[in-house]
Amino acid sequence: QSALLQAMQEQHITVAGARHDLPKPFHVLATQNPLEQEGTYPLPEAQLDRFLMEIDVEYPDRDAERRILFETTGAEQTAAKAAMTAETLITAQRLVRRLPVGDSVVEAILSLVRSARPGDDSGEIGKSIAWGPGPRASQALMLAVRARALLDGRLAPSIDDVLDLAEPVLKHRMALTFSARAEGRTVTDVIKQLKSRIG
Repeated sequence: QSALLQAMQEQHITVAGARHDLPKPFHVLATQNPLEQEGTYPLPEAQLDRFLMEIDVEYPDRDAERRILFETTGAEQTAAKAAMTAETLITAQRLVRRLPVGDSVVEAILSLVRSARPGDDSGEIGKSIAWGPGPRASQALMLAVRARALLDGRLAPSIDDVLDLAEPVLKHRMALTFSARAEGRTVTDVIKQLKSRIG
C-alpha cells in the first residue's frame, strides 16, 4: 500500500533504500467489482484522493455485447490495438495543460469543490458531509475539463464540462455523515444538489 501511494504521488519507488524512477507515462488504474468486495479493504482517503476520477462501468449495450460475443468466441481472438504511443500521450497531456480556461469556469470549479466540504459555507448540504474534497479535486477537475474540451475539438472548457465531470471527480473524495446516510442520502445526490447551485 505504501509503495503504491509513493508511486502515485512521487512517480518513483524505493526498494532497499534505492530509488527507482517509474517510466513516463505512468498511470494507476484500480478496479472494484461490487459483487466481490468480501475480504477486501477500502483504500484510505489519502490514496483515493490521488485518483483523478471514479468511473462506474455499467453493463454493455446490446450492440457492444454482440461485438464482444463475436470478437472473443471465434477461432481467432481479436487483439487490442494501441490507441496512441507514449510520446503522443505525453504531448497531449502537455497540450491539455496549455488550454486556456475562462474566469467563469475557474469560479465554477472553485464554488463546486468548496461547497462539497463540511462546514457553514455550504449551508444545509454541508451538514450532511463528513469529509469533502481537498485542493486535488480542484486540480483534477481543471485538468479533466480541459481534456474534455480538447477531445471535443474546442479551444476552451465550459461550465457544462464542469457540471458533467463533477460527479466522477468528486464522489470518491467525499463521505456523508451517519445521519445523512441513515436518511437514505447518497454522495451522488449531494453532488447533484451542489451542481444545481452552479448551473
